[in-house]
Amino acid sequence: MSKLHFIQRDISWLSFNARVLQEANDPTVPLKERIRFLGIYSNNSDEFFRVRVATLKRMIEFAEKRRKANMHMEDDPQSILDQIQTIVLRQQNEFNRIWDGILLELKKEKIALVDETHLNKSQKEYVKKFFDEQVRSNVIPLMIESLPQLPYLRDKSVYLGVVMRKKNDAYQQKYALIEIPAKALGRFVELPSKNDEHHIILLEDVIRFNLPNIFTYFDYDHFESHVFKVTKDAEIDIDNDLSTSFVEKMEKGLKNRRKGKPVRFVYDKEMDAGLLEYLIRKLNLNRKSNIIPGGRIHNFRHFMDFPDVFGHKSRRNAPFTHPLLQHTIRVTDVILKKDVMLHFPYHTFNTVIDLLREAAMDPDVTSIKITAYRLASNSKIINSLVNAARNVKEVIVMLELKARFDEEANLEWKKVLDEEGVKVLLGVPKMKIHAKLCIIKKRKGTRTIQYGFVSTGNLNEKTAKVYADHCLLTANRNVMADINRIFRYLENWQLGFGPLLECRTLLVCPTNMRKQFEMAINREIKLAKSGKEASITLKVNSLSDVKLIEKLYEAGAHGVKINLIVRGIFCASFDNKKQLHPIKAISIVDEYLEHARVCIFGNGGVEKIYISSADWMVRNLDHRIEAAIPILDASIRAEIKDIIQIQLQDNVKARILTNELSNNYVSSNPKKKVRSQEETYHYLHNKTLNSSASSSN
Repeated sequence: MSKLHFIQRDISWLSFNARVLQEANDPTVPLKERIRFLGIYSNNSDEFFRVRVATLKRMIEFAEKRRKANMHMEDDPQSILDQIQTIVLRQQNEFNRIWDGILLELKKEKIALVDETHLNKSQKEYVKKFFDEQVRSNVIPLMIESLPQLPYLRDKSVYLGVVMRKKNDAYQQKYALIEIPAKALGRFVELPSKNDEHHIILLEDVIRFNLPNIFTYFDYDHFESHVFKVTKDAEIDIDNDLSTSFVEKMEKGLKNRRKGKPVRFVYDKEMDAGLLEYLIRKLNLNRKSNIIPGGRIHNFRHFMDFPDVFGHKSRRNAPFTHPLLQHTIRVTDVILKKDVMLHFPYHTFNTVIDLLREAAMDPDVTSIKITAYRLASNSKIINSLVNAARNVKEVIVMLELKARFDEEANLEWKKVLDEEGVKVLLGVPKMKIHAKLCIIKKRKGTRTIQYGFVSTGNLNEKTAKVYADHCLLTANRNVMADINRIFRYLENWQLGFGPLLECRTLLVCPTNMRKQFEMAINREIKLAKSGKEASITLKVNSLSDVKLIEKLYEAGAHGVKINLIVRGIFCASFDNKKQLHPIKAISIVDEYLEHARVCIFGNGGVEKIYISSADWMVRNLDHRIEAAIPILDASIRAEIKDIIQIQLQDNVKARILTNELSNNYVSSNPKKKVRSQEETYHYLHNKTLNSSASSSN
């Protein structure tokens, strides 16, 4: 097929980040949440440059080598980079416009973000004292003119570039750099203010106010300072030294990441021209290096933690306990009788923690095996596993050290687990372990009972409050047998994919998931060709796998009804004129991050329904260990279908995915507005209320 049949992956991702900006611009969204969405947009942009733009720059270098060798490359990475630059600058202008509007809204609520030039007497005294007591010890000014090269600049930090002069001698000046210690102190400082007002100053402005105090040694009387940040290539290069362990290679790779090439330089457009030129030269940047002028504030990702000084508190609904677990002492007892599907963040994540705590204390439990990709900073999951090890259980944790941006945290967790006697598996070379699995074994007389879960989301109690995921708690023997096979592979991956090939119930990557999904699509095509009802409903984070997209094209052309819910990357380019039934493709961006993956195939009336950890991307299907589980329980199948149907009816937060990447909202039905996350909460909460009512009668 022609390349025109696919939307370029990185351009599609930028379209997703534009949807995040839409949320920041939505006046119906609470002000604190709008600021949080600006923080999410900024954090997403940082990661995009660190990963995707860095990859394209590497491709350009590789393409140049291939060109010299007269080798052909289909894609032109420089052309993609040029498009990215145009789109990012346009989005940055929109970002600035939205922020200016939010500042006016803050003013109406008597919330002021003040700088160092607008402090009253008591606030000046407070800022001086705060600096002396909290900030001074965390600030290390660097006189950069005397250094042969710039020091290491962290790519998650904000820097203050300082120009010092004497008013009566413009030629006598010095440059200095100060890293803003936001990680240690936070980005925001609340100032003394009137009872009905809230004044907030940024940490860099606290430092600005105290510049004469910091540099008293030099006897300068004029200071200019402007923030900037550098985004670097985040790729970790793992060497092939056979004499070093994988952990040592990861630690070395993380250190080398510090030397990554800059891929973006964002600076205050008011910055002193001499300092700007100096920084660009020292960072070896050029006109194609994504040098982006901005406003006075950078690294808005910190704005995800903007102080809660708002009169209108969050309307976020509190999570609740699943109805099957409300009137029981032990989660385990319920699971051994019946499958339970948890839907986060509507259902509480405490259920998963309780399940592991029970296993840690149960004298009959002999072992716990679990996969861990991204963990919370104070992980209760880890605490439960440590307690299990102390209670002399066999505990095996597959800890993915290659989880991007969580590598250092996972290395620390490895040390904790090692010290407690937990067996830590470190993954498979050139492959990430992304499946979310747990299996618990207990002895009951002469029998061994097995139970656990398969999830679409990470075992992270913090993100479980804002990520919408599904987690199936089950004691199904066939599922447990397959989880055992997966762990047998993880413990002995050197022996090959044999155990994964033996899986009969779970769909597993990279062995059979792709093939099974292709077969399921082919069945729908065959049904459509014979004039029977045929349908595919797919919900994923990202859809970019060319082979599966082409299968969807083929299915649509033969009359299969296709509904797609894709949060982020969407590379399919549908021409509905060629489809017998228009393909509906939407993206839902709202208060919670839609993170679950669900596949529903009509299958001639006997639907096949799966939840999965895998997106429809080459990296997931071919280069990761992933797992999808069929939903067999009739009530859970109905529940999944109801939730998906609610999402397909969303006419408040759903955007139509089109070839033009316009992000137009689904037209609202004036008779009934459907905001799917709110409707899903009410749908699941009503089930809980009805269960409580029936049990009390």
